[in-house]
Amino acid sequence: MSDDVETETSKPRRPLTLRRTETGAVKQSFSHGRSKTVVVETKKRRVLAPKKPGEAPAKAADVKEAPEKKAAPKKPVEDKAAAAKAAAAAKAADDKKRGAVLRTLSADEKQARAAALATARKEKAERDKRDAAERIEREAREAEERSRLEEERKRQAAEEEKRALEAEERRKAEEIAREALEEEERERKKRNAAKTDARAKGREEEEQKADASKAADADNPLAQLGGRLKTRRKGGDDDRRDATKTKEAPRRRSGKLTIANALDDEERQRSLASVKRAREREKLARQQRGGERVLRDVIIPETITVQELAARMSMRAVDLVKELMTQGQMVTSNEILDADTAQLIAEDLGHSVKRVAESDVEVGLEGEQDNEADMKPRPPVVTIMGHVDHGKTSLLDAMRQTDVVAGEAGGITQHIGAYQVTLGDDRKITFLDTPGHAAFTQMRARGAKVTDIIILVVAADDSIMPQTEEAISHAKAAGVPIIVAINKVDKPDANPNKVRTDLLQYEIQVESMGGDVQDVEVSALKKMNLDGLQDAILLQAELLDLKANPNRPANGAVVEARLDKGRGAVATLLVERGTLKRGDILVVGSEWGKVRAMTDDKGKPVQEAGPAFPVEVLGLNGAPEPGDTFNVVDSEAKAREIAEFRHRQRREKAAAKTSGTSLEQMMAQLQDSEIKELPIVIKGDVQGSIEAIVGSLEKFNNDEVRVRVLHTGVGGISESDVILAEASNAPVIGFNVRANKQARDEAERSKVEIRYYSVIYNLIDDIKATLSGMLEPELRETFLGNAEILEVFNISKHGKVAGCRVTEGKVERGAKVRLIRDNVVIHEGELSQLKRFKDDVQEVPGGQECGMSFANYEDMRAGDVIECFSVEKITRTL
Repeated sequence: MSDDVETETSKPRRPLTLRRTETGAVKQSFSHGRSKTVVVETKKRRVLAPKKPGEAPAKAADVKEAPEKKAAPKKPVEDKAAAAKAAAAAKAADDKKRGAVLRTLSADEKQARAAALATARKEKAERDKRDAAERIEREAREAEERSRLEEERKRQAAEEEKRALEAEERRKAEEIAREALEEEERERKKRNAAKTDARAKGREEEEQKADASKAADADNPLAQLGGRLKTRRKGGDDDRRDATKTKEAPRRRSGKLTIANALDDEERQRSLASVKRAREREKLARQQRGGERVLRDVIIPETITVQELAARMSMRAVDLVKELMTQGQMVTSNEILDADTAQLIAEDLGHSVKRVAESDVEVGLEGEQDNEADMKPRPPVVTIMGHVDHGKTSLLDAMRQTDVVAGEAGGITQHIGAYQVTLGDDRKITFLDTPGHAAFTQMRARGAKVTDIIILVVAADDSIMPQTEEAISHAKAAGVPIIVAINKVDKPDANPNKVRTDLLQYEIQVESMGGDVQDVEVSALKKMNLDGLQDAILLQAELLDLKANPNRPANGAVVEARLDKGRGAVATLLVERGTLKRGDILVVGSEWGKVRAMTDDKGKPVQEAGPAFPVEVLGLNGAPEPGDTFNVVDSEAKAREIAEFRHRQRREKAAAKTSGTSLEQMMAQLQDSEIKELPIVIKGDVQGSIEAIVGSLEKFNNDEVRVRVLHTGVGGISESDVILAEASNAPVIGFNVRANKQARDEAERSKVEIRYYSVIYNLIDDIKATLSGMLEPELRETFLGNAEILEVFNISKHGKVAGCRVTEGKVERGAKVRLIRDNVVIHEGELSQLKRFKDDVQEVPGGQECGMSFANYEDMRAGDVIECFSVEKITRTL
């Protein structure tokens, strides 16, 4: 056995190696004559076949048995170390035969492998997300492309339809022109046929005459002789020419063209006039498109655009522009024409013209007068007026069972509030609560104009006050009856009789003193005698017999207006006539809009509002001015036209105030340039408050300082307000409003001051203090003393020094001095040095001598008088 092993081991073995691969080059051909050579590697596959007899064992067997042959000992083992080494070698060979066992992974390797796996999963998720986003974007692009293609297809279809219509119109026009030409051709043929028949008939008659004359000549020998002589004179050439005439082409017409020759021409061409007439008919048919021109009554205002004029004449603006160009006027469709030019153009085109003025847009806006049969009773409108803090709003709250005073800043009313109170017998009273502060004069005047009855609230402990007098004046100016409500009668120091007596000074005599004015003693705090005040109001309303027609378009007045952040322009309207419904189109001053929503004084939505009903309306395009009237119109176009006309009028009036070149205006501008101005930007919650603030600030204007209001508006302070204030170095005043974040950031960057106020007299006091600080201080001069110059000394270091004696009062160093020579002031300056002997002193009393020098002045002479005085600056106030 060992011999066999040794024999097999001794045989030469082939090494286990990979065979070399065979390489080759392949030439690839591409389009456009391009080619490329590629190197290709070929590997031969090993084939395992059964061993033939007498052949060496297969390579696999060699590989398999090689470890065993290595493990077989070639010689006896000499010691244990060699045996151990052989055992280890045998084990390694056995492991190599079976395949090595890999070691287990460590914790770091497991963590790294887990991290790599998580990273791979995250990348895969991001890749999937990116693929999904790309897919969505691709689908959106495809959808957009499909929509674009669909729009393009629709546009092409519309264009094809338009071209088809134009082709159809051209075809109809061509058919009309062709029919006209065919009709003319038939007429011509008829005329030619008639002329041909006439000529044929004439030739027959001539032939008959010729035969008759020949017959007569045959009997007359002289005629026969003349004929033979004539033939002999013509000669033989004429005979030959006559013989060949029939063989030649027809000769051109020669000789003079006569009517007969022209009528004889069978090949006559169409005349130029006929072609021109046909073209004119075709052009007219194309313009009219198969119909007759429509003549209209064109209404022309003072100014009108070319496009609007064309629309009123039912023609295209392009055709009107062409017409004007033919008349020598190069205009566009947006050009504005005056009324005279527009009238000439319309009359030239055959239309009748009706001239109207620009202000005619407001004609008929108020509607027709109401019939007495349509009038129905309406609630009275009552305005509560009086001095500030006399209890006007508290009295109204007591009747409404509400608490409005708690919501007013500073406890005073700062805008008009409109409310309606329903009494127990289903009778209603509409109340207007006006402010009592002096700044709200215009609000009180406005409340007096739209009211039926005025309640004059007078506190029993204060009696008549300045704003009470003003309220009486407004009531008398409006011609409105007054009811005197003597409030605060529950106070210990209340004296109602003093109020009645003081009212006599203003020609108001109450019933208890023999007059016709009702007076009621009430207490808003204790809710005393409120029924008596309501009865007095209803009694006065019955005497007035208040009626209105509810079945007509509504009109009335604007009580208050503001801008709400979420709802836009909000206007409080008081309906005077008619019924205001949701959806009506309104013209409110220079604003217009459609009633989107209406709410009553309690915030509940309503669908309609009758006469003397106050409502808040949403839907206007801007906040109107308080006191403006509103009217319901038929269409949005009319409302827009009236609003634009009013807005243009206001703008022209404002421009007329600032423009002009008269001497008076030039002098005023020169004076204005010398006045110190305080520019401000004012934003408020309601239009009435802004109006009161501006009116109060304008009262401070004088010849030295004034307030220049750059901009006013209703609503919060915006970024544009801050930018405007920055350009003029002005503060921004916010009254019951706040600035948004963008405005605050802009104000911080540009260092613009934003000041907030909720009480009007705090705002007015601050502006007044600022204007007072801008006033030049008043200079007050105080006489100190006189000194006479005895001698003038010229000192090299100090210049000229006057040696003086104080004759009156005293002289102080640093005081103002005047140098008087011959009773004429020749210099006014400051005393720079004052010395007594060689020492500097602060003052020198009368009767003593001293040395004095002036600042920057040395023209002094003996005998001059020095007057010494002090100047004190006194701060002025408005």
